[in-house]
Amino acid sequence: MYCAIYRSKKKEGTYLYLVEKDKFDAVPDALMNSFGQPEFAMMIDLNKRKKLAVVDINKVKQSLESDGFFVQLPPPRYGIADHS
Repeated sequence: MYCAIYRSKKKEGTYLYLVEKDKFDAVPDALMNSFGQPEFAMMIDLNKRKKLAVVDINKVKQSLESDGFFVQLPPPRYGIADHS
């Protein structure tokens, strides 16, 4: 299963995975508006990988099959406190 990965220019560390390159039909308008203009990052074959760096590969595959897309959010930042 190949997928196209796009990075958000608006939200650092946020990525959008699609079943087909440049086919954003399945992505809700509200998500596209908050994601901003997608910037193509790469194509990957999920069947040739056992895992991904940040997200569970099985969740990505399941979401691509059921929804046609997957959104990867940046990991939460722990230990950073605002002491203003």
